Amino acid sequence: MFRFKKKKLVSTIVFTGIIAPNMGRRKGLNIQDFDKSIEQAFQNKNVKAVALQINSPGGSPVQSEFLAKRIIQLSKEKDIPVLSFIEDVAASGGYWLACAGNEIFSSKASIVGSIGVISAGFGFNKAIEKLGIERRIYTAGKNKSILDPFSPEKNEDVKKLKNVQNELHEQFIDFVKSRRGSKLDNKEKEIFSGSFWSGETAKKIGLVDEIGEMKSVLKERFGENVKIKEYSPKKKLFDFGNLISVAFENLLDKVEQKINFGKFGL
Repeated sequence: MFRFKKKKLVSTIVFTGIIAPNMGRRKGLNIQDFDKSIEQAFQNKNVKAVALQINSPGGSPVQSEFLAKRIIQLSKEKDIPVLSFIEDVAASGGYWLACAGNEIFSSKASIVGSIGVISAGFGFNKAIEKLGIERRIYTAGKNKSILDPFSPEKNEDVKKLKNVQNELHEQFIDFVKSRRGSKLDNKEKEIFSGSFWSGETAKKIGLVDEIGEMKSVLKERFGENVKIKEYSPKKKLFDFGNLISVAFENLLDKVEQKINFGKFGL
């Protein structure tokens, strides 16, 4: 009697793009869209590991936390290891997500890190003065108009924003330390400065474990015949009734993606 050896199964979840809350047709990586896929990836009792395929310049710290927390929770509940594979970039929230893995792999040329918090905007108060425009704003609550782009910048507003940023930064740092622990190079002061590195250097300072491509690593770990099954959110049906709106939102998505990936030379 012939007995066929079952192929070892590895679930994969692909995270490509900006991490952002669900806003209708606007695309983004978020817990609302990915929760079902994450759950399905861990459901099969024959799964030997779950692989995260990550290519993200970051985005929402809240959604980064929610996604990583859900993955870690299921990994512990099901006793299934998680392997993170960084492709072109895992920066800021993208690296937060990568830290959901028990091990992190990258290419030598991957961009890794950017452990920091940023807020950006413009000030238009001088421009509207030149145009002879009077700014009128009415609020209930003295801080409701904080950092209004059409009003002069106030030191107390900036201080308040910086306090929030510092809190978020500390949360990010604590999470990375909890996941990477003694693997991090404690002598490398720049790790939490918001800077980023190539995958090769990231390995030296402990941000990644090994240099490796997903399929090659999985075949090495689980055999040449390993079965890789991908789980992704279902694509929404095209809305012909809102053709112009859909086209415009898709254009905005592409512009936003280009700007965010462009920061890392991609």
